Formats: sequence, C-alpha cells, structure tokens
Amino acid sequence: TPHIIVGILLSIALWGCASYYQQNLVLQQNITSGNFEKADKILSSDKKGEEGKNRVLYFMNKGTVNFMMNNHEVSNAYFEKADLYIEDFKRSAANEALALISNPMVRPYKPEDFEAVMIHYYKSLNYLFLNQYDEAIVEAKRVNILLHQINDKYSKSKNKYSDDAFAHNLMGIIYDASGDKNNAFIAYRNALELYESKYTELFKLAAPQQLKKDILRTSYELGFGEEHRSYKEKFNMSYEPDSTETGDLVFLWMNGFGPVKDEWSINFTNTGYNNGWITLVNEQEGFSFPIYIGNKSKDQQNAFKNLSFLRVAFPKYKERKPLLFQATLTVDNSVHKLELAENINAIAFRSLKDRMAREMAYGIARLATKKAMESIANNQDQNIGTIVSIVNAMTEKADTRNWQSLPYAIHYSRVKLPEGNHQVTLNAKGKTNTQEQFNFEIKNNKTTFFCYHELNSEPVQ
Repeated sequence: TPHIIVGILLSIALWGCASYYQQNLVLQQNITSGNFEKADKILSSDKKGEEGKNRVLYFMNKGTVNFMMNNHEVSNAYFEKADLYIEDFKRSAANEALALISNPMVRPYKPEDFEAVMIHYYKSLNYLFLNQYDEAIVEAKRVNILLHQINDKYSKSKNKYSDDAFAHNLMGIIYDASGDKNNAFIAYRNALELYESKYTELFKLAAPQQLKKDILRTSYELGFGEEHRSYKEKFNMSYEPDSTETGDLVFLWMNGFGPVKDEWSINFTNTGYNNGWITLVNEQEGFSFPIYIGNKSKDQQNAFKNLSFLRVAFPKYKERKPLLFQATLTVDNSVHKLELAENINAIAFRSLKDRMAREMAYGIARLATKKAMESIANNQDQNIGTIVSIVNAMTEKADTRNWQSLPYAIHYSRVKLPEGNHQVTLNAKGKTNTQEQFNFEIKNNKTTFFCYHELNSEPVQ
C-alpha cells in the first residue's frame, strides 16, 4: 500500500546523500597515506563487512591492504572470497523491486567488469611472491577468460575492454621466469597484438619497449629465425644476445589511485504515447529511450502517460591524478625506465562509458516507476502523494560504490643484473620528486619480482 511504501522510502532517505567515497573517507585516507594496519583494523571493525550488501568491496579492500602489508596468503584468501562472491552473484527479486522504488545503492554491490578481473591480477602477484608460478599463471590467464565470459552476456552493447594486454604480458613474464620460453613468446606476442589493435586506440597506450625486447629475446632463444627477423624489422630494433650469466629483476610500479564514483543527473522529457510505448528523450545529449507500458495496470499506464519531465541520477568517475608521472630505476650506474603497461584509470572511464546506455535505461525505468507510483499515491491521497514526491527526490541517487584502493596505473621494468646484492634507486618525477632505495639479492638464471605502490595522488577532483 502507499502508506507502507512511504515508510520504506523514508527509512532509505534517512541514509543520507553522501557518496560511497564520502561515507568511507577515513578508510580511504588511511590507505592512501600508507596506514595499512589501521585500514585493516577499520575494515575488521565493520560488523556487516562479510555479510552486508557491500561485502565484495570489503573482501577486495581486505585483500588489497593485506597485499600491501606483504600478507600474501591472507590477501589471497580475501580475494578468493571476492572471486567466489562474483561467481555466485544472484540478483534478489526483493532487492531489485526495492531498487526500482528507491535507488541501486540498496542492492548488493556487483563489481565493475574491470574490478572483477583486477582480483586475478592481485592473486597472480600474491602467488608470485609465494613462489607458486603455476598458480600465478592460472590467475593471469583468468583475466582474459573472465573478460570473454562477461562480454558474452551482453547481447547488444558490447564492451570495448574485452581483452587485457597487460594480463598477457604478465603471463609472458611469469612463463619466462619459470623457464617456459615457448609459452612466454606466445603470451608476449598476444600482448603485442592487443596493445596494437586495442590499447593504442582505446587508452592511447602503445606497447612497452620492454615487451618488444622480450619478444626479440625469446624468439631468438627459441630459434624462431623468421619471426625474429620479422620483429626486428617491425620494431626497427637490433638484438645482441648476451652470454653473460645474469638474473632478472622485474620491478612493478603501481602509481597513485584509481578514480572514485560520484553522480551526475540529466533531464528527460516524455514525447508521448504510441501503441503501448512512451519515449523519453534528451535532445541536448541525443538520448532516446522507449519504455513499453502495455503490460502494466491501467493506473500505472495512466501514470506513465502523464509523465512529462524526469531528472535521473547516473554514476560518473572522478579522477585522482598521480602527483608523479614517470619513474626510473638506477642500479650500478645504469638507468632503466619504468614503462606504462596498464592504465586502470582509463579502463575505468572507458568501461563506464561502454555500459552507460544500459545504465541509463535502468535509471530511467527506475525513476519512471517512482513517478508512476507517486501519481497513483496522489490519486488515492494527495497528502501521501506529496510525501512520496518528496521522498522520491530524496532517494534518487546513483550507485557511487567502487573499489577505491586500486592503483591509477601500472608501470614495469626488467633489469638484468649479475648475481649478488644490488642497491636499486627508484627516482620518480612529476609535481613533486621522490626517491626510494631498495636492496635485492639476485641469483643467476632466476627472476626476482618486486611490487611498489606509489601512494602520492591528487585529491578527488
């Protein structure tokens, strides 16, 4: 009844208008300032963390902070919970109905597609640091397997981000480290194709020079003469095999933090009823959304027909630009550039853009349902109708939840070093300059992996 619905909506409205980022500001401040133990305690103190509607974000944040504290087994345990949640995710009819008369924040959070695949990136790194190469390769493979599965579910509007070049590159690096040069070469080649066919256009990101060097090296080591000559010509690069016995340092630099979600709104007008359909349009943006109402009750049909104006809230990303733009490694008087290999910020913006048509269709259906309910309530009792109208305005909200501890971008470098202890200096430049020193024990014919998360980012714009 209208009275019960008003009561439900009023309770939802009391949750406030703050975005998810604002609601979790203390947690984010501790993560971005490097207070990972405090962040972990804040998460652990959330009594609804593992069972609430934001449980998958809880698992992903717990996984991230434990990764940063080098608790790799604990980190993977939480990422495994997040992964299982996503696999078993089912929409509740009750939650969907409540979302239609309020906003999508009442539903359990289902991660963005790129967030789901980043779980496997972290799991892969955790396994690497646990020296479990086979498991690390499996997780890197699962990035693109999952992307293909996700995109197969979209019948019409496919996502442009359907393959991940960096995942293939990481696979190649892991195969390389394990001694499987043949599969390393295949993974490197696949990564190159994706950088050239998709990443350059979608994310303005070309193939790293290190990837090209690894293709030349592995093709030479495998005796693939024709491929080796072809790639040398394609890259306009020479290759000189080095007989000196060395080990490798693969240094991953995760820079800054990815975007956070906020909301924006847009106006739609009803262009009229025709054969069971109404069409809502926004001429300025060129949007047009038909809604079929022929299967609704008489009262609902009349309410939809009488709609003249709608203002709908949608999610948008707000960027957190890194303070540092580029970095190098200095070791034994040689300098090695850390190259951009994955722009998570760009992937986030592109992913939301690709699904915006689906998001708008749902948002319009939600607000149209709320407006129709308002009209029906007004016909029954004008006072209740007025209250429903006020509460509808208060509860109209986009879903601003997202995984906010992800990095802005991932850079990497491979450095060949003789066996022994080496001091490596990280020099990062941008709006400020920083320098960090590390010591690595390098072994011949072995790959040492290291990951460093640069925390300096501008505030949310």
